Amino acid sequence: MFDRRLLQNFDWILLLLLIIIGSISLINLYSATFPIRDAGGSQIVIKQTYWYLIGFAVLLMMTTFDYHKLERLAWPIYLASLLLLVLVLIIGKVSSGSQRWLSLGVMNFQPSELAKISIVIILSQFFSTHGEYSDYRLRDLWQPFILILLPFLLILKEPDLGSAMVLAIIAFSITLIMKIRWTSLLFLIVTVLSSIPFVWFTLKDYQKKRIFTFLNPESDPLGAGYHIIQSKIAVGSGLLGGKGFLKGTQTRLHFLPEQHTDFAFSVLAEEWGFFGSTFLLILYLFLILWGINIAKNSKDRFGSLLAIGITAIVFWQVVINVCMTIGLMPVVGIPLVLFSYGGSSILSTMLGMGLLMNISMRRFMFQ
Repeated sequence: MFDRRLLQNFDWILLLLLIIIGSISLINLYSATFPIRDAGGSQIVIKQTYWYLIGFAVLLMMTTFDYHKLERLAWPIYLASLLLLVLVLIIGKVSSGSQRWLSLGVMNFQPSELAKISIVIILSQFFSTHGEYSDYRLRDLWQPFILILLPFLLILKEPDLGSAMVLAIIAFSITLIMKIRWTSLLFLIVTVLSSIPFVWFTLKDYQKKRIFTFLNPESDPLGAGYHIIQSKIAVGSGLLGGKGFLKGTQTRLHFLPEQHTDFAFSVLAEEWGFFGSTFLLILYLFLILWGINIAKNSKDRFGSLLAIGITAIVFWQVVINVCMTIGLMPVVGIPLVLFSYGGSSILSTMLGMGLLMNISMRRFMFQ
């Protein structure tokens, strides 16, 4: 039987934040793709609009069931995401030297996006059912480590270092909430730092070049350093108020590469300046704080961890993308969540937002 309290507790604030961010995204995307004669700029905006409409439908669909059912379905969801990651390595579409997409006819789906949601669900399930520990030691975390390692290695194999890194950071964020013993945490940090020289030799040449370019982009201004140099020019030239809608020279003359995907924030910064960029970041801040508030008000451990994990997906992708566009991090190909063009990213994020709203709507229910 349908509970009327679900409608009474519908999270209109979360929905409003998503609508505002989505609307700004479409306006920015129109500017970023106008005019693109060879790529059909108007078609890109239309496609993104469809993805948003489908995404909001997915969001509403995710509120129709009790999220606690995911605790029982965590393993099937996790195994299904692993299967998709294996399939993409076998029959996936190759683009720009990477094999990251499965062709579904009407769209190319990126399984690594779904893997972020599945790792949040499986870790939330693990920690909610192993809540007997007050302070986790490293030997208590061998199961989560295996759960994280499998999708991490599969994504790294594509290769997609950026998505693999985001997956690991999201998982670490959830684990950190569970209170690791400080001695174990210190040992983990030292181990990770000491392994950096060994990881360096496993990186591909283009990945090493990205790091060198991050440290000194002017060393190759027309090659590896071109992306970040043009992005910093676009962001800096916006000054306080920006150059105006459709008036960004870096964007209009297409000096800015990937301006509708990885560097969509640079387009916004050039045309709307510091004030416009700050307004968007404040919206993201409200979204993140609202997600934390939902986690805080959840009446059970599983719901709280699920909300924290979904919020972490948004937080880390915003931080990494914005830092990437202004030269504070190497270019790793992470889109600005809910803002950059991409069907897989929109749908998976809206799926996560639907789960977040599901938790918010059921905060009155005691388990």
